[in-house]
Amino acid sequence: MEKTLKPFVQDKALTQVLELLKYDNLTVKVKNERKTRHGDYRQLPNGRHEITVNSNLNSYRFLITLIHEIAHFEAYNSYGKTIKPHGKEWKYTFQRLMLPFLNPTIFPKDLLPLLANHFKNPKASSDTDTKLSLALKLFDEPNNKTFVFEIPLGTYFKLYNGKIFKKGNSRVKRIECVEISTGKLYLFNPNAEVELLKD
Repeated sequence: MEKTLKPFVQDKALTQVLELLKYDNLTVKVKNERKTRHGDYRQLPNGRHEITVNSNLNSYRFLITLIHEIAHFEAYNSYGKTIKPHGKEWKYTFQRLMLPFLNPTIFPKDLLPLLANHFKNPKASSDTDTKLSLALKLFDEPNNKTFVFEIPLGTYFKLYNGKIFKKGNSRVKRIECVEISTGKLYLFNPNAEVELLKD
């Protein structure tokens, strides 16, 4: 497991992560990028438990995602399979597991206040926390993507699946965007990464 995780988890966090995985008897697989999720947890038909995490995440997002998935296993193990996937039991477990990692030897000092705020009430995805998501993106490899909230009203953009949209008005937590081919209105997370289309 150490060999699998070493390229993705910083040395300062690796020992703690390996202890957690050993204690829970979990295996981790690193996968190619999946657009719909950063990671997942599942029980395999043979009864073993497996976590997968995307290989394209920077080390900070990788660690948060990995602990997020370990929290699913521990919450189901402690409270039973009938709990909500991201309910209060999972939130409590995620907070407890993440706390030892929230220090300046593991995360940059400018990320720590954003993480502390996020973990007061962790969400199903760190992507829904606009400030934290934007701060984590600063540690990504450069790409030609931008966030929907950053582009001007009326701008055309493309998603990873090739669909083309036009940016509309902002609501309280979402941004209205019209799919060009169908005319349908969709509500986008402000942090959705898109590719701008040139006029």
